[in-house]
Amino acid sequence: MTILILIFCILLLVVLITWAKVNAFLAFIIVALLAGCFFGMPFTAVIASVNKGLGDTLGSVAIIIVLGVMLGKLVAESGAAQRIAHFMHDLFGAKYVSYAMALTGFIVGIPLYYNVGFILLVPIIFSVASSYRLPLLYVGMPMLTALSVMHGFLPPHPSPMTLISVFHADVVKTFGYGLIIAIPAIIIAGPMFSATLKKIGPNGLQFTHSSAALPVHELPGIVNSILSSLLPVVLICLAHLLPVLFRDNPLIKSLSEWLAEPIIAMLVTVTVSTYTLGLRRGRSLAKIMDGYMGAVKDIAMVLLIIGSAGALKQVFTDSHLSNTLAGMLVSSTMHPLLLAWLATACLRICLGSATVAGVTAAGVLFPIAHHPSVNTNLLVLAIGAGSLFGSHVNDTAFWLCKEYFGLTVKETLRSWTVMESLVAVIGLAGVLLLDILL
Repeated sequence: MTILILIFCILLLVVLITWAKVNAFLAFIIVALLAGCFFGMPFTAVIASVNKGLGDTLGSVAIIIVLGVMLGKLVAESGAAQRIAHFMHDLFGAKYVSYAMALTGFIVGIPLYYNVGFILLVPIIFSVASSYRLPLLYVGMPMLTALSVMHGFLPPHPSPMTLISVFHADVVKTFGYGLIIAIPAIIIAGPMFSATLKKIGPNGLQFTHSSAALPVHELPGIVNSILSSLLPVVLICLAHLLPVLFRDNPLIKSLSEWLAEPIIAMLVTVTVSTYTLGLRRGRSLAKIMDGYMGAVKDIAMVLLIIGSAGALKQVFTDSHLSNTLAGMLVSSTMHPLLLAWLATACLRICLGSATVAGVTAAGVLFPIAHHPSVNTNLLVLAIGAGSLFGSHVNDTAFWLCKEYFGLTVKETLRSWTVMESLVAVIGLAGVLLLDILL
């Protein structure tokens, strides 16, 4: 009976979001309340679980996500992302332009959320395609692949950060393992796959969807641009390197522990970048803060959805559903990481949004983290890979690709959907391989 209630709750969530078009935040809260009642919890206990789940989940990830979106906004508005794209274009030349686009998406995708990165970089795709007289998808798909992989796999993006918090994974190890998996996934599903797309889509290079790019002389320097984008990664790596170099220095140890916290790394980065990409280049502090405020408004609903998914997870935990699921998972013959990937892929196909699929899976798959053979860092990546599988007509990113590149639905399925599925399958293969090696 317990499993039937779980299946009903998941189906109800899917129906509310996809068919009834209910806001995902409201859908999660409604299903969480109903689930608690169906499982026989006192209503006051259900409310307490919802409050605890929402508060605990947001309390652990909200600051990092907000700081991340602020950094992304500054990188976009300052022209740093544009500078990186131009530099990669000049560095690689026409022969390896698809790899240049992939590397640009990889670097810019660390601080930028997918939709922001897409809108920001798509004019550059059209510009490069026009300059070299190359098909749009051949030039653009590698960049979109990199943006998607970074969004689905790696912190500080919302879904990976939520999964890291829920499963108590190590953010540094998850990021490191994620990079190992992300690089081959981007290369295979990006430049290599895009070579098969040269005959798909229009060859016309008109582009009217985006605002004009900044003049080249107004762009920040390439060192400033790349360092500002990658500074969180640099700081966290430095925090783990310092104790090795200065083993017996208590001050260095304290400093490294301080810098190793993702919140501190992001806060330091935003502070430094506010100066290097903003104040030093003549922008007023008030204007920069207005940009930050707008960025937080854009991410507000994502934060609420993440919090409400945490509420549903907490209800599942407090109702002792997790114990029932844990018993089933321990006795299951399917590899736990494969099971996590499959479950998340199904949610992605049903729900559309990679972020919603990932945070939903966090609640349903929470017992897997207690499986004796599961590496929680790889569990985060397995769910992240599954959340990218099979993007189709219920995903906003599908329509962004279709409309901006002037594709038919069939062509978008042949290009975008296949690319996303490739990334997901390659990600799963990487996770399972690492699980064998570690």
